[in-house]
Amino acid sequence: MATTNQEKFFEYVEKNQEQYVQRLREAVAIPSVSSDAAYREHVFKMGEYLGKLCDSLGISYEARDVGTHEMDGKTLQLPPIILGTYGNDPNKPTILVYGHYDVQPALLEDGWSSDPWVLTEDSNGRLMGRGATDDKGPVLTWFNIIEAHQKLGLELPVNLKMCFEGMEENGSEGLDDLIQQEADKYFKGVDAVCISDNYWLGISKPCLTYGLRGISYFKLTVSGPGKDLHSGVFGGTVYEPMTDLIYLMGKLVKPDGTILVPGIYDNVAELAEEEKAIYGTIDFKMHELHSAIESDTSIHANEPDTLMHRWRYPSLSIHGIEGAFSAPGAKTVIPAKVHGKFSIRSVPNMDPERITELVTKYLNDEFAKLGTKNKMTVECIHAAKSWVSSPDHWNYVAAAKATETVFNVKPDLTREGGSIPVTLTFQDALKTNVLLLPVGRGDDGAHSINEKLDRSNLVSGTKLLGAYLYEVAAIERK
Repeated sequence: MATTNQEKFFEYVEKNQEQYVQRLREAVAIPSVSSDAAYREHVFKMGEYLGKLCDSLGISYEARDVGTHEMDGKTLQLPPIILGTYGNDPNKPTILVYGHYDVQPALLEDGWSSDPWVLTEDSNGRLMGRGATDDKGPVLTWFNIIEAHQKLGLELPVNLKMCFEGMEENGSEGLDDLIQQEADKYFKGVDAVCISDNYWLGISKPCLTYGLRGISYFKLTVSGPGKDLHSGVFGGTVYEPMTDLIYLMGKLVKPDGTILVPGIYDNVAELAEEEKAIYGTIDFKMHELHSAIESDTSIHANEPDTLMHRWRYPSLSIHGIEGAFSAPGAKTVIPAKVHGKFSIRSVPNMDPERITELVTKYLNDEFAKLGTKNKMTVECIHAAKSWVSSPDHWNYVAAAKATETVFNVKPDLTREGGSIPVTLTFQDALKTNVLLLPVGRGDDGAHSINEKLDRSNLVSGTKLLGAYLYEVAAIERK
């Protein structure tokens, strides 16, 4: 029996996995942190790295300049958005793939077991390093697929367009405008979109993701004295900004996750019995959650309630305070100005502008009750709507078939608690289906210490995304 092109591709991936690990090692070594001005040059360096990969593989590309932005009191050049094209056969479908090459901050002293910018592999095959799973590993997979086909002398079964940005971890500034501008130009003719910037629900079963929560990220500022003060000299004689801030932050959410902002739940859709039944069929166990968070501090006692509060109900999380003393040791300072950071993950039917109105009114009302002489402001730093796609679309059917081919199991259809704002932008601007097809596992620890991507997922993920392209080429598209 003749070996198919897809089988040849699978065999090549298995034999060349060391090369893929090395490529990921090179990418992880570039600390492309977009949220810190001191690292901006490294974000550009990562963009250049992808440009060199494009050149080496004959991918036609443009590093699109999207202007500047203000950050940390400085005007900074935004990293380029890499727009690549591989293949333009009118008889083949065209798939747009999106990813990002910037990463979250990481310091060894945060609690990493090894240097976060040096990819290390443990005895269980876990490839550890910042960006390994979010999102450098998945981005590089597309290049690995193209390279494998070239080495085998095979044509790619589809035309690929690429859109890789360097600001996803810092609000994706410049991306939405570019997509809108290029909808009838660079992106014209795209049949569907595939994004691999999310994760399996658990650690053993793959999934396809068709929904995401939105996000509204807030900065709450309280200021008073003109400078920091000595608590021994001024304590008890002035209204302290930190005291006011702590009070206000404590009025936002209960320990059980209930959001205290009046009206915030008004537009959340009622839970229908048909939807409720779905949550009991998904392959997810509480011990997987406890493994991922390395504790048993989950709020809900069972799987359906946990999934519903992760996907279909809003949540409010408090992230940190700026301006306050946080170093080791004791420092008896009264900070003159402090900033509290928190966010609300929103769900379908919730509008970001309405969320901002409700939060602003509530905090102003609560602050007025304090009778303090300090000043308070609240602002929404960035916001994005939630997103839901159609899992019955041929794009998802193709991905499901590819998953069965690679993993011998039907994938779960899941929603997710995180936010990838560009999904909705692509869906609306290009009028096409968007698929989230994850490579990594639910315990990869994106945004956390010891972020990792299992070697087995790097290999199987490369096969999966390649198989998806073959299924897209073969399926009847309606």
